[in-house]
Amino acid sequence: MPKGGHARSGPPPDPNALRRERDKGEWSLLPATGRPGDAPVWPLSGHSEREADLWADLWRKPQSLMWERYGQEIEVALYVRNLAQVEKPGSPINLGTLVRQMADSLGLTTPGLRANRWKIEPVVPAEAVPAPSKESPKRSSSRSRLKVVRDDAAEE
Repeated sequence: MPKGGHARSGPPPDPNALRRERDKGEWSLLPATGRPGDAPVWPLSGHSEREADLWADLWRKPQSLMWERYGQEIEVALYVRNLAQVEKPGSPINLGTLVRQMADSLGLTTPGLRANRWKIEPVVPAEAVPAPSKESPKRSSSRSRLKVVRDDAAEE
C-alpha cells in the first residue's frame, strides 16, 4: 500500500513528467471518437432493457478500446448491472459506493483515467481550425499584431 494508507495518496501521476524508476507506466492516448462497431455479446445471464442501453452506450466510449484489449467484458457487464440497480429508488448506499469504485476502475471517471494512465484525445471541431489564407499578410514583428481598439462608451 502506498505511503499514507490510501490507494490515491499523494499527487496524481503527471503525464508530462519524465519516466522514473518508480513510475514505469506509460500513458495510453485514446481516440475521442471511441470504439467503432457493435458492442460485444452480453456475457452475463439475461439483461434488462436498461442494461442493454447502458451496455451499448459504454462500448462506444474511448475507454472501451482498453476494456476490449484486456478482456474486461465481464467487469463492464457487472458495472452495468450494478449501475442499473443503483438507479432505482431506495437502492442501498453501499451499492452506489461500489458503482463509483467500479467506474474508477474502468476509467470512466477523471481519477480513474489518471489511475489507468489513459488520456482521451481532445476533440477539435473543424471550424475551430482556421484555414490557411493567402490573403493575410505576414507579420514581421510582435508589435505588428497589436490592434488599436476604440472605447466608444468612454467618450459618451
